[in-house]
Amino acid sequence: MVGFPILSLITFLPIAGMIIILFLPKDKQNSIRYTTLAITALQVVLAIILLSNYNYSAAGVFEEKSFQFIEKFRWIEITGISWLGTVKIDYFLGIDGISMPMVLLTAIISFIATISSWNIEKSVKGYFALFLLLDTGMMGVFVALDFFLFYIFWELMLLPMYFLIGIWGGPRKEYAAIKFFIYTLFGSVFMLLVMIGLYFSATETLADGSKVFTFNLLALMNQSNFTPDGILSPFNPHNLRFIAYLALFVGFAIKIPMFPFHTWLPDAHVEAPTPISVILAGVLLKMGTYGILRISYPIFPEITKDLIWYIALFGMINIIYGALVALAQKDFKKLIAYSSISHMGYVLLGMASLTSTGINGAILQMFNHGTITAMLFLIVGVVYDRAHTRGIYDFGGLAAQMPVYSGFVTVAFFAAIGLPGLSGFISEALVFVGAFSVDLIRILTIISTLGILLGAGYMLWTLQRIFLGPLNEKWASLPDLDKREYIMFVPLSLIIIFLGVYPSAMLDIMNTSVNTLVNFIHSNVSTTLSGF
Repeated sequence: MVGFPILSLITFLPIAGMIIILFLPKDKQNSIRYTTLAITALQVVLAIILLSNYNYSAAGVFEEKSFQFIEKFRWIEITGISWLGTVKIDYFLGIDGISMPMVLLTAIISFIATISSWNIEKSVKGYFALFLLLDTGMMGVFVALDFFLFYIFWELMLLPMYFLIGIWGGPRKEYAAIKFFIYTLFGSVFMLLVMIGLYFSATETLADGSKVFTFNLLALMNQSNFTPDGILSPFNPHNLRFIAYLALFVGFAIKIPMFPFHTWLPDAHVEAPTPISVILAGVLLKMGTYGILRISYPIFPEITKDLIWYIALFGMINIIYGALVALAQKDFKKLIAYSSISHMGYVLLGMASLTSTGINGAILQMFNHGTITAMLFLIVGVVYDRAHTRGIYDFGGLAAQMPVYSGFVTVAFFAAIGLPGLSGFISEALVFVGAFSVDLIRILTIISTLGILLGAGYMLWTLQRIFLGPLNEKWASLPDLDKREYIMFVPLSLIIIFLGVYPSAMLDIMNTSVNTLVNFIHSNVSTTLSGF
């Protein structure tokens, strides 16, 4: 694998597929669908190749040698700019144990969402072209190690997601798309300002010994690279690092979404077509928590340590609030949307622990929630395609009419509840063990366990109302799953069961990198902002 640009290939392969689709006649709808399917299937193959060649023992925070499958070259260089000197921006890709699970998740969810998109009939060419562009943006975020490049991929997702909701969505699609766009753009502005501030606060030493301002994330994680007079330098007594941390955190929190920045999510989910809801919940939400782990934590370790109680507090609010609102829903899809808000709270709680156990649990929860919630939204899509309604009280007794479908529903529902033997259990357990071990957030952790009871409440109540009891005769002719739907559900079910029985398959990938990150945060000697 040395020298082979596999990360570039897995990232930009969808762009190649998009170009092919743009040259295909719009009436060749099956050719367009199969081209997209082939591209996303090849992405899964490449992700498996990455996983099979991944070195589990290598890890690092700001050491380039500790990242794997590195691709780095000078991308942009502008000379002769007065006091700026030479502006150098690198094309810099690499992965570690934090990003590897997200790359695998993105490939799997994109493939499943392609199959789910098979019944899209409106503007098929435009839909799949935008779908593949979105795929590249998502994958790029998880492999970029240059802040400028990371930001480009982050913004690249905004346009296709806006149109995929706004054109192919439900009755209030324009409202939902605009709300998503404005919220995300609002956060992106904060991210841009912090990125520029960091650029002028730190330098990178080149091979010839010269120093230049840098967007290199690994250089920004090393506090010795910050200039004393840099506005975001920890060594500058008048720096603005605390404000910058909050601004960057808000940018990522919107994507999670963290309370109170969550209101765009239910609207986007309810109006988006099923495959886009799958991608939105399965991958996009994870980019917010990934950004905090990859950028906020290692670049601002001293502020992270000071603010863990507040991070845990918002995690607890997400868990309880999301579950309570889900309990009150009458729309099946909106219930699953609010359950996503609740389950992402577990990720925040685990991250707030700053322990290897808690953060391992948080990253595992990111992966597990991605597969479980993707399956849940597919479940909603299947019944909506047949009945053209999502009202929970409109159904009843579907288990008798659609037994195979109901079997997959049971797997997904019990995984979401956190039943032992399924993947959701171990990640939530690790989050609680890690968070409970920290005195400062122990009370918040205890309160957060109410989310387990509430989650069981809304999931089991929904299962009862839709699938159990006497069959509503209105749905006596509903067919069970077809072959295409089997292909969607079987892989996700197998992953959920496999990681429930053998979670070490994923934990072993993450453990060394997470240990390195935790040790780096706790051993950081800068206490410039201690007391905030």
